[in-house]
Amino acid sequence: MEEAVTRKFVHEDSSHIVSFCAAVEACVLHGLKRRAAGFLRSNKIAALFMKVGKSFAPAEELCRKAQELEQITESKRNQSLPNQDSLRILSRLPSLSPQVVRNLWIRTALIEKVLDKIVLYLVENSSKFYEKEAILMDPVDGPILASLLVGPCALEYTKMKTADHFWTDPSADELVQRHRIHSGHCRQDSPTKRPALCIQKRHSSNSMEERPSPSARDYVESLHQNNRATLLFGKNNVLVQPRDDMEAIPGYLSLHQTAHIMTLKWTPNQLMNGSVGDLDYEHSVYWDYAMTIRLEEIVYLHCHQQVDTGGTVVLVSQDGIQRPPLRFPRGGHLLQFLSCLENGLLPHGQLDPPLWSQRGKGKVFPKLRNRCSQGSSDSVSDKEEDEATDYVFRILFPNSQSEFGLAYCRHLSTVRTHLSALVNHTIVTPDAPGDALGGLTAEVWQRFLQDCTAYKEQELLRLVYFGGVDPSLRKEVWPFLLGHYQFGMSEVDEQVRACYEQTMSEWLGCEAIVRQREKEQHAAALAKCSSISASVDNPSTVQRMMHRDSNVFESVEEVEQIETEPKSEEAKPVPKIPNGGGLPNVASSPDSGHPSSRNFSVTSGTSDHSLSTEDSTVPDTNPKTTICAPPQLAPAQQIPVKAHQEELEADDPNQELLDMYTINLHRIEKDVQRCDRNYWYFTPANLEKLRNIMCSYVWQHLEIGYVQGMCDLLAPLLVILDDETMAFSCFTELMKRMNQNFPHGGAMDTHFANMRSLIQILDSEIFELMHQNGDYTHFYFCYRWFLLDLKRELVYDDVFAVWETIWAAKDASSGHFVLFIALALVEVYRDIILENNMDFTDIIKFFNEMAEHHNIKQILTLARDLVCKVQTLIENK
Repeated sequence: MEEAVTRKFVHEDSSHIVSFCAAVEACVLHGLKRRAAGFLRSNKIAALFMKVGKSFAPAEELCRKAQELEQITESKRNQSLPNQDSLRILSRLPSLSPQVVRNLWIRTALIEKVLDKIVLYLVENSSKFYEKEAILMDPVDGPILASLLVGPCALEYTKMKTADHFWTDPSADELVQRHRIHSGHCRQDSPTKRPALCIQKRHSSNSMEERPSPSARDYVESLHQNNRATLLFGKNNVLVQPRDDMEAIPGYLSLHQTAHIMTLKWTPNQLMNGSVGDLDYEHSVYWDYAMTIRLEEIVYLHCHQQVDTGGTVVLVSQDGIQRPPLRFPRGGHLLQFLSCLENGLLPHGQLDPPLWSQRGKGKVFPKLRNRCSQGSSDSVSDKEEDEATDYVFRILFPNSQSEFGLAYCRHLSTVRTHLSALVNHTIVTPDAPGDALGGLTAEVWQRFLQDCTAYKEQELLRLVYFGGVDPSLRKEVWPFLLGHYQFGMSEVDEQVRACYEQTMSEWLGCEAIVRQREKEQHAAALAKCSSISASVDNPSTVQRMMHRDSNVFESVEEVEQIETEPKSEEAKPVPKIPNGGGLPNVASSPDSGHPSSRNFSVTSGTSDHSLSTEDSTVPDTNPKTTICAPPQLAPAQQIPVKAHQEELEADDPNQELLDMYTINLHRIEKDVQRCDRNYWYFTPANLEKLRNIMCSYVWQHLEIGYVQGMCDLLAPLLVILDDETMAFSCFTELMKRMNQNFPHGGAMDTHFANMRSLIQILDSEIFELMHQNGDYTHFYFCYRWFLLDLKRELVYDDVFAVWETIWAAKDASSGHFVLFIALALVEVYRDIILENNMDFTDIIKFFNEMAEHHNIKQILTLARDLVCKVQTLIENK
């Protein structure tokens, strides 16, 4: 059903269909009488359906079609060979897999949309076919099974072939395994992958995309005229500066043309002359400087003419990258190169503007108005004493998508400016001043605690960013990373603990009123229902009661006589919350129906197990914490709860506050009970801690309230810190950043826009795939990643490693490091996404199935590399 929703149809050979048919067949055969299926029949389903077909028309038609398919399959299996007629017939027969043959009758009934009708017939006549213990004999399970089949029988099925129709709808794990097998026989990189926007392109260009094979000497020989490519232009001693830190080196520039493409190559003279020595020739560093450029990727040619040199050409590709400048020697070679290029482009392409033809001189540069100070029509290359003129030529292919590249170049500087806000401009490396890949170890941390001057804060963050935190230290280090402590502090902040206790006493008092009100409302409803049933013989009484206020939950006075004995238990104080522990668990209230609820006093208005007077009267000495408690929730003397309720109802703002807290309390209780219930840490006692912290946070932020997902962010903190107060404080610090990701904030749209810019610049090929396959460049499939800092995508140990890296990255590399982790997740599986031409539903399904199966070390390493790549790009703009 899920597949049909996402794809609009289901392929007949889908693995989901095979599994479904096997399950239905097992149900239908369960408890089947031997005489109903025939004593000697091996195919019991066929025997059963044929018996049903004698008295049920849809089954009769199904039997005919299924028998035809069986005959076709049998004839194909027994087809002996070799004459042409038999081969022709064989090719026309449908191909059925062994799984399909095994469940042929059920599958045929499903596709013909009669399976539900046949099963319903079997249920209605189950006594004829089944033993007493059979599923279809059960008065509940039998009809349910027949009803569940109505949906699948209403779906559309297809035999349409896809590029991967032999392995239809593989799981994410299957796709990953296939890619590993395939990449073992070929290069990991996609052969058609367009190079990403990175600074290496600017220094070393394509650096040997066509690296010599089988030998380097063969490559050098291919630079000359041969039977595979035509040499259009060749010039030695063309200077190129491969890197900023080295001098320009001379090399051989050649322009080659084949039937389909034009290629520009530049090879250093050292490789052309073989002067590096035979032993080192194949591994010479000069191979890294060689360039091979496909002209179809080039959009602009910037020609800079100098009076004292022969001119310079800078090639600009579709992705906006400038190739290293080509400096021609004097003698008109630049113009000759452009002339050969223009002739080679014809008839499929052209230069814009075109070179001019001048009688007696051949090709010359076009004249530009208001650019050249002298009105001479002579070529600059012919009269070097004239002022040099710069030209920008555009390579046009009428049927290409070059306009996209032009727009890309046009906005490149804008994009770079936008990306500069995503990273820190200072590049931090893992090997300077020392090796940081080992992370923050116990030895380093102890040395820092003994002498705070031993390590600077930036150095500790660098260690965490590149190597993480030793698991045994996380409880001590995480409060520093989250900002609960400043580096250099060692004393526990008791003000936070006092504030937390004060906050708990306040919301527990509010909860007491909520619980009491709910109990009274429930009692009122029961009393009113009892009154209605008792007065059913008196129509006037019933009519009078029906005309009362329709909301029976507000008429509390009518059931006062039911509350004959108010609870008179004395309040039992709870000791002050110790370090590392939370409030102790108490007996659950039978009134609330919730396992973590408390019994509340009718006379006090606060919890029977509320904090002691000593704890509840702690003054609020923390200037950062704002307590928004209604004054009546902490009365100076004991007032009945009903008086509290009347006072609240009379005061609209406080009533609104109570209603807001009630709504949030119910949301929290639902989410706490299902938060990571399979993880060993979350016992009932620790779930109670989780609830206390969540209620305390929401009490201080009622204007925001509880939003689903907050428990997911709190849970890992509580696992590591195992302390209510510390987890509360750290969660409050974490939510300063994460709060804007929820619907009431606007950060999510910013994340999507930044993700779009990053992937458009760093991997334009996969961006184009996303744009073409339904345009899911909105990146909504990343929503859960950004909302929870990838908590749902990883196992707990990996969540710990990722979160501490994100926190340290704010100062080490980027305050938006989660963007680069998300980009790394896409890049790790980019080849799988491209090979399977995934659309939006495919990519959502893939990443949902890959959740908790990622190699987090590989992803974090790639994310750091991507940050460095963006930093380098911005640094060298």
